[in-house]
Amino acid sequence: MIEEADSTAGCVFCGIVAGTVSCAKVAEDADTLAFMDIDPGSDGHLLVIPKRHSAGLVEISADDLVATTLTAQRIAEVVLSALGADGVNLLNCSGAEAWQTVFHFHLHVIPRYRDKSKDRLELPFEPGMPADADAIAERARVLAAALAKDSITRHP
Repeated sequence: MIEEADSTAGCVFCGIVAGTVSCAKVAEDADTLAFMDIDPGSDGHLLVIPKRHSAGLVEISADDLVATTLTAQRIAEVVLSALGADGVNLLNCSGAEAWQTVFHFHLHVIPRYRDKSKDRLELPFEPGMPADADAIAERARVLAAALAKDSITRHP
């Protein structure tokens, strides 16, 4: 189910925060809520959200991003010890083309296991296959220039 990108009306995660939609809650504090993913990629896959609605990574406030990330980090540490995971991925999908299906910022905390009966997640690409070095350098130049221009615009 894809939620509207710019509205809290009908946002399933806002419903979870409000208590009108049920979830398997893992942790909650004043600013964040963590709950199990209903379509997990591995055993113990969960989501961490800010309680205030933000559609995605570009829209979230710095304070909510920090709070959500710190909660995810704390939970990732527990995932390793309590679930015996061999590793953990933190994943944010921002935008429909990046696989975002609920348009309320969230971080996936995905335990990773050597035992593939516990871990169904596979990469959509093969790591270890570097791209053209010149193309990488050109993208770096374009991004650095845009960031420098943005910095001047934001902080005159």
